[in-house]
This record gives sequence, structure tokens and C-alpha cells, in this order.
Amino acid sequence: MRKMMSLFVFLFAIIMPYSASAILSMELTRGVAGAIPIAVVPFAAQGEPSQDVSAIVSNDLQNSGRFKVFGKNVLTESPSDARDVSPDYFRRLGTDNVVVGKIESVGGDRYQVSFQLLDMFRGKGEAGVVLSKKYTVSSNELRSVSHHISDLIYEQLTGLRGIFSTKLAYVVVQRPANAPARYILEVSDQDGYNPRPLLTSPEPIMSPSWSPNGRQVAYVSFENRRAGIYIQDVITGARRLLSEFPGINGAPSWSPDGKQLALVLSKSGAPNIYIMDVNSGRLRQVTRDFYINTEPSWSPDGKSLLFTSNRGGRNPQIYQINLGSGAVSRISYDGDYNARGSYTRDGRHIAMIHRVSGIYKIAILDLDSGTTRVLTSSAGDSASPSIAPNGSMILYDTFYRNRNMLGMVSSDGRIQLVLPARNGEAQDPAWSPYLS
Repeated sequence: MRKMMSLFVFLFAIIMPYSASAILSMELTRGVAGAIPIAVVPFAAQGEPSQDVSAIVSNDLQNSGRFKVFGKNVLTESPSDARDVSPDYFRRLGTDNVVVGKIESVGGDRYQVSFQLLDMFRGKGEAGVVLSKKYTVSSNELRSVSHHISDLIYEQLTGLRGIFSTKLAYVVVQRPANAPARYILEVSDQDGYNPRPLLTSPEPIMSPSWSPNGRQVAYVSFENRRAGIYIQDVITGARRLLSEFPGINGAPSWSPDGKQLALVLSKSGAPNIYIMDVNSGRLRQVTRDFYINTEPSWSPDGKSLLFTSNRGGRNPQIYQINLGSGAVSRISYDGDYNARGSYTRDGRHIAMIHRVSGIYKIAILDLDSGTTRVLTSSAGDSASPSIAPNGSMILYDTFYRNRNMLGMVSSDGRIQLVLPARNGEAQDPAWSPYLS
């Protein structure tokens, strides 16, 4: 694992820390006891749609860990409209929540996708409908509309906005036999499908960071045998070099308004935190000392930064700097190693790397109580936590089953998933913001 086992390795990790075959395969390893039961009836399909919408919705809800899904392998009745739903059948099955729908060809490559979410407690037929929508989309948009449907159902039943339509950015490392390693910066759907390479390089790529509007990714590339920070448009692929000073150029982090990047530079000696105006390139130095200062992360209000530093002793801890006054305060105290801190959207918690008995775990720090709760349970090291935009899940990389892959854990630790890449090892993940 890319871990900081001493200050030397800590500094080294700052400097040096695809194709569809690299697709991630989501595997739920722990879900919520007493998850919400729901039946997702196979949608009646006209024509030959390229995607099975109801199967995608079923997988989304099942893999969220918050639902117990009754799908096509269990159901013996297949209504496609609320008027045909038998409340008695679904209650005997063990659920009052039922999803039915249709996919109808409307000419050319266009389909109308309609669905209804029913609550059997509310009554039969139309009386039981709590959510009903129709969409007309192309064949290529069927998977995205499926995720959108999952988002709506998730929010209706949990009260929390869904994250199935978000994206992931991460680095895949392929090490072919008798050939140099290959690094691929990829963007995929939240469930690992539709992976698309943004950059392929024989040199390391690291630290992807999404802009607040989800249109750009900043990252570090060593493609010219030196560290450089780039910004790349996710749609067009257009990219530009922002920073290539001598020494370290690392850990880019977008401000909440998308106008600035916090980053780590060592152009004046020790690694320090700077803020760069994205349009003008103008720099402002934030920390000014000879400690190792790295991994900046913005507060939700944009008025302060978290960062990792060894200023308190040999091992790293998390600190906060007020951007107005310059005052620095220590945030983490529990344990001898805490790093890579980032705020939840409400500003009340911090996700971070926390060492327990020599193993690096993902943990969450409650700022009100000062308590630290370890979330991950695997025996392997974990790193690079990135929080989902609704705060419900944390994405990270971990050493699992003898290779590096991505994992997800809920903010209460009750839900865990792994997402192994089918061809290579995955690392340095970043969860996108909401994209609409």
C-alpha cells in the first residue's frame, strides 16, 4: 500500500505516492440489518432495448445496502401498471413497496421509460402510487435514466438524495508481464460501468479531484518525468497544465466555488500549502514553515483548509488553518496517525485515515464530541477517503484479496462494498459532486 510509514516515506508518498476491460465490479460485503424490503418487477419491454432498466435499478438499490430487493429471480407475478398490482401477493412476499414500469419504442432509437413506485399501505391501484414518472431517451441514455430512477426511489424511501447518477474518478495501474506499468486515469458511473479513460501514461498519475460543477478533474501527472498539476475537461478531454514548479506539485483540491485550487508546492524548500486562482494562475502561500504540510481540503464555507502535517511530532496529524487570520489549530488527537482529512457537507464530521494497531483504516471524526469511529473492518490497509455528495458513503482504496481495489463504506460503518477492477489495480479514487 502507498502508506507513510515514516516521515521519509510520508514525504516520498507526496512526491510519488483504459478500456472496458478495467470495469469495476461492485460487490456488497455488508448491508444494513432490517433493510427496506422492495420489489422491482421486470419492466415490460417493447422492441429490443439495449439495457435492462429494472435490473439496473435492482442492482443500484441492492448495492446501496439499504434495501432488500425482490427481483426477477423471486417474483412470479409481473405487473407493469399499478392497476394490475395485487397487494396481497406482495404482502405475502414481505414488502409493501413495489416498482413497476414499461419500456416502449417510440421510433428510431428512442424509448419511453415509465415507472411507478407503489406503497401498498396507501391502497390499491392508483391510490397506492407515491411516485410516477415518464422519460423519452435514446438507447445510449437508458443506463443513465435507470440510475436517475434509482435516485428518485432512494430519496422517496430514505429521505436522502440518491447518488446513483454520480461518477467516480480513479487511477488504474496495469503491470503486464515483461512490460512497463501503465497508469490510466478513468471516470466511470457510480456502479463501475461505462469506464472511460481521460489519460493513459507510462508514468504515475495521482490525486484526482472533481471541480464542484463536475465538469473538470484536476490531477497530478508525472508524464514529463516531473510532477505537474493538470485540469482536464471530462466531456471534451481538453486539458491544461496549471503547475510545474521545481519539486513537489501535488494534492490539488478545488474550492467550493470552483475558482481556486489548494495545492502543495515545495518550490521554496519544504512542502507548503498554496492557493492558486484557476483562471489567472496567481498564487497565495498559506503555510510558511519547514514542516511537511500536505493534503489540503476545503471547509464547506471556503473559509478554512484542513491539511496534514508533522508539526506536532514525528507522525502526521490533521490541522486546520483559517484563511482569514492564518491561525492554525490541531483537529485530530485520537491515535498516533491521522491523515487525509476532508469535511462532510454539513461541516460536522471529518473523514480521514486513522492507524489502528499498525493498520490504516478509514475513520470519521465527530467534531462536536471529538470522538473517532473506525469504519472499515478489513485486515488490509486503506487510504484516499472521498465522501459521496450526500454524505452517506465514503469511497476509498484498500488492499484486499492480495491486490489494490476500491471500497465503499457507509458513514455509520454498517454498509461495505468492494469494487475490484477486472484488469489491473485501482487506487486514488474521487467521488464526483451531483451532476444535475
